[in-house]
Amino acid sequence: MGGYLVRRLLMMLPVVFGISLITFSLTYLLPADPARMFAGPNASVETVNSIRHQLGLDRPFYEQYLSYVWRAAHGDFGYSYHFKMPVSDAILSRVPYTLQLTFAGILVELLVGIPLGTLSALKQYSWVDRLGTLFALLAVSAPPFWLGLLSLYFLGFRLPIFPLGGAGSLHHLILPALCAGAGGAAWYARMMRSTTLDVMHADYVRTARAKGLRERIVVYRHILRNAIMPIVTMAGMDIPWFLSGVVLIEMVFGWPGIGKLAVDAIHNVDIPLISGTVVFAAIVVVIANVITDLTYAVIDPRIRYQ
Repeated sequence: MGGYLVRRLLMMLPVVFGISLITFSLTYLLPADPARMFAGPNASVETVNSIRHQLGLDRPFYEQYLSYVWRAAHGDFGYSYHFKMPVSDAILSRVPYTLQLTFAGILVELLVGIPLGTLSALKQYSWVDRLGTLFALLAVSAPPFWLGLLSLYFLGFRLPIFPLGGAGSLHHLILPALCAGAGGAAWYARMMRSTTLDVMHADYVRTARAKGLRERIVVYRHILRNAIMPIVTMAGMDIPWFLSGVVLIEMVFGWPGIGKLAVDAIHNVDIPLISGTVVFAAIVVVIANVITDLTYAVIDPRIRYQ
């Protein structure tokens, strides 16, 4: 397992390096002047040139990029022009909110999708199966931001059960988590139903039943443990999805996460903050993939030796 972990960590480095290079290159080619953004619209030309020199923006591209990589490796992603604070501090201040929404959304997906998909497979063609299929169809078809707007209107405005936005308590988290996790729960239910049906007809399941094992033991030990393996991969990939695709949910509910921070950075042409949020998201995505692979290796020992 140690060697497998080392190989996966070494594979991370080129990915993060490539993403940082692409992001830095795109922000470097933007027509906006970071020195002017930092100095303000009324600053003199001399002041702007002085700031450009202090920030190192008058140096060649490769020098700027190497300096950026060196500083980023030490946790320094630059200084936000809009928020007037280090980029790392701005990102870290939003991380708890994004983590809350991410894990709450994934929890909704798991608690709804896995039991529903399992029951649909075990009760194939029953009313439970048909109800689960209908839910999956509706949840997959509904855009998350549309669900967010409807839930805010009916459960926040018409029936003031939940707050209309913001963060700070579990009450604020429920609606965003439900809207963010509804689509994933539908995919989990469909995937779990499909894999469970495949595993139920496997030879080792028939052998377990032929040995006289209780149905509960057959289901939990032989069927679910093998059927849930693709769900582990999907759950790991949900972390980068929440970091990117949940931006609309954060905007609808006014949730102060990293996605909303990135949108604000784009609106304000805050180049260091744009680069910082993208690179930070890339690092989180790569780490999430490594954790997913390690979990997969724990479930299936054959993966460790590949």
